[in-house]
Amino acid sequence: MLYSFTEVSWIVFQKVGFTMKAKTGVILVMLAAFVYVAAQDAEAEQNVVEELLVETLVKPETCSIMSEMGDTLQIHYTGKLLADGKVIDSSLSRDPLVVVLGKRTVIPGLEQSLVGVCEGQKIKTTIPPHLAYGKRGYPPTIPSDAALEFEVEVMSLIQVTPWQKMVNDVFPLVCLGLVPTLLGMVGLYLYNKANAQRPGKKAKKRKNK
Repeated sequence: MLYSFTEVSWIVFQKVGFTMKAKTGVILVMLAAFVYVAAQDAEAEQNVVEELLVETLVKPETCSIMSEMGDTLQIHYTGKLLADGKVIDSSLSRDPLVVVLGKRTVIPGLEQSLVGVCEGQKIKTTIPPHLAYGKRGYPPTIPSDAALEFEVEVMSLIQVTPWQKMVNDVFPLVCLGLVPTLLGMVGLYLYNKANAQRPGKKAKKRKNK
């Protein structure tokens, strides 16, 4: 069967068009699947790092004394970036780190993780960015908005004494209360000093006359 040039051109056009449509459809389906998977992964990661997670790896048989705010801990730790597992810091080659709970000597997420642990306990904590270094990060080691993971072993726990606890709780309040009093005393002193100088100046003027 013979086809004219016009008929052959139409048949080729239809086949090519069908092939291009098929390829375009496949590409669109693959792209949609990729976007969906990426969105699911992003959502899952976001859910993981939005809140502080603490997992106990090792817990001693007797754990009667639990840490509270004001207690002093000695810990060994290894900190990593949650994204790629890169180690950012470790105390294993140094002396244990001394942490006084409530003094903000470590990032908030790590300090919160150390409340309610006992001596000899080992934990793994996942810290969201807002409880770590936030948007500012800690260049060049820690990028912006980075979630962190720490493995921590509590080497020792020293409880705060009642006297120390009272001093820690009451002393800041006393200082806050004394500030207005001291400012008032300084103001009164300056006021009296200024008034004491005025009669002398008046007497000097009279003497000159």
